[in-house]
Amino acid sequence: MTAPRTDHRDRYLERIAEVRAGSAAAKVGYPIHVREATVVRSAPLGSGLLRVTLGRPGTEGFEAHAPDEHVKLLFPGEDGVLRLPEPNGLMLSWPKPLPTSREYTVRRYDPVTGELDIDVALHAGGLGSEWARAARPGDTVHLAGPPGGLIVPHDYDRYLLAGDITALPAVARWLEELPRDAAGWAFVEVSGPDEEIALSAPDRVEVRWLHRGDVPPGASTLLADAVREVRVPEGERVYVWVAGEAGSIKPLRRWVRDELGLGKHDHDITGYWKRGVEDFDDDHEEGHEDHDHDDHDH
Repeated sequence: MTAPRTDHRDRYLERIAEVRAGSAAAKVGYPIHVREATVVRSAPLGSGLLRVTLGRPGTEGFEAHAPDEHVKLLFPGEDGVLRLPEPNGLMLSWPKPLPTSREYTVRRYDPVTGELDIDVALHAGGLGSEWARAARPGDTVHLAGPPGGLIVPHDYDRYLLAGDITALPAVARWLEELPRDAAGWAFVEVSGPDEEIALSAPDRVEVRWLHRGDVPPGASTLLADAVREVRVPEGERVYVWVAGEAGSIKPLRRWVRDELGLGKHDHDITGYWKRGVEDFDDDHEEGHEDHDHDDHDH
C-alpha cells in the first residue's frame, strides 16, 4: 500500500528540522509537483527586478523551506507546444525534447493566502524577463518544483552572503530567515543605487551594496574583491553562500577553500548564469550535485 502523502511530508519536515538543529548543511528533497498557477499581480522592485505574484488554486500546498530553493517556469517551445513533465511518484518524468524553461528563486510563499512571489532580474531579450513584463492578472503559467533546498544550521558564528542582482532574491530571503541575533556580511553587486531594494537584515549583519557603474554585468571583479577583504575572527565558524555570474565568482571557490579553510558543508558557491551562455548549467561546469540553475533569467 502506498503511504499517504502526509507521511512523506512528515518525513522530510523531520529531516529539515534535524539538519537545521545539527552542525552541517545538507540538501533536503521535497516531493516535486507541476502546477498551473495564476498571476495575481506584478510590481517593480527597484529598476532591476520585477516581482510576479502567483496564486491559487495552483499554488495550494506549495513547499518552501530554504532561501536557495527554486522552481522552473515552463514555456512553449519554438514549435508552440508546451511540453510538461509527468508525475512519477515523488519525482517527475521529463519529456524529450526537454521543455523550454527558466529557473527562479522562490522569494516568498504564504501558505495562508497561497501567494508565491518570483522576483525576475530584468535584462533585454530574456525569455523570463519578457514573460514577467507581459504578465497580467489572470494569466496562467506552469511551474515545476522546488526539488528541494539547502538547509543550513543556525549555529554558525557568522554568515557571509554574496551575489549579483540575479542572486538578490535569494540574499533577501536569506536575510529575512536568519535568526535576528545572527552576525555576518551581505554583499550585493548592482549597477547603481536605482537597483538597490529594501532588505530585512539582522542588526549584526553588515549589508554592502557594490555599484558596478557602466561595467557590463558579469564583467566586474567588484564582488569577488570585496568578499575577499572579509576577515573572520579567529576561532569563529562561518558559513559562506555565493551566487551570480559563474566567471566572476570563480575566484571565491579557491578563497573559501585555501584562505578560509572551509569544508564542503560550510559553503555553497553556485553560478546562476554565465556571460554569453544560454541555459548555463553550473552542475556540468563545476561538477556540483546540489544545483542546476539556468541562465541570466534567474
